[in-house]
Amino acid sequence: MKIHVNCISKTTITILIYYLLSLTPTLAQNKDVDKDIAMYTQLWNDIVNKGEIDLINGTHFDTNVVMVMNPKNIVGIQGFKDYYQNYLTGFSDIIFTVKNVFGQGDQIAKHWSFKGSHTGNFFGIPPTGNKVDVEGVTLVKMKFGKIVQEQDFMDNLLFMEQLGLISNPENVEIIDSIYKAFAKRDMPTVLGAMDAKIIWNEAEGNSLADGNPYIGPDAILNGVFIRINEMDEFFVLKDIELHNMSNNQVLATLRYHLKVKSTGKEADVQVAHLWTLNNGKIIAFQQYADTKKLAESEEN
Repeated sequence: MKIHVNCISKTTITILIYYLLSLTPTLAQNKDVDKDIAMYTQLWNDIVNKGEIDLINGTHFDTNVVMVMNPKNIVGIQGFKDYYQNYLTGFSDIIFTVKNVFGQGDQIAKHWSFKGSHTGNFFGIPPTGNKVDVEGVTLVKMKFGKIVQEQDFMDNLLFMEQLGLISNPENVEIIDSIYKAFAKRDMPTVLGAMDAKIIWNEAEGNSLADGNPYIGPDAILNGVFIRINEMDEFFVLKDIELHNMSNNQVLATLRYHLKVKSTGKEADVQVAHLWTLNNGKIIAFQQYADTKKLAESEEN
């Protein structure tokens, strides 16, 4: 898998954008620059939004056009075409927007956004169905009305997260804070970390699974948390270990130590929780548990 993008952080992109904006009052655009900007903007709109890949040709690009890459540049029109074909093949519902574009002499700077659904092969990555929404900056050199060099900058880590290839490292911290809040019975904090449409499933065979799937924080509060409080004299989570997974998932291995009010029985149960997050919110939960031990503790 090779995605040739110069990676910079979102903060760096923002700084670069504001720097470019600060230059605009002093950029004396002559007719050639205006013409280059108009051609360049329309060209990439037609290539990306309309899928007109054959516009990457000798009319608009220098024969030896260079795409500055790390670790190796792409040189030549065919290389450009092959590279961008991955985006047109890999994504559907594409919306490419040039948010700002400026020029001075033979230089053009473009601030852009790219949105799409990953429904096709993308640099060898099978379709995930995930949606991406990223921004970046492109620095361009022109010569005689043709593109001779481009260098793209974007938050590559965010792009990989949105594709589901890597997970946000903050996910573990979010789930850790949930367990700490639950230990304090701080339900507003626990529920506040959940997406409004979270899907929650208790392990099959668990008595609380009768409401599966619980949709939304209120359903979870009433169907799971309040019932636990009513059923158990105490309910403690212990030996919690968190494991960051791909696709923005976190696996928790832990044990329940509880005492059922109606039977007076205690249980120490092995459990696993699989959490799924999106943009810092929990969108799904799946419990795996030794339901035999749970059931025995509830039996008279």
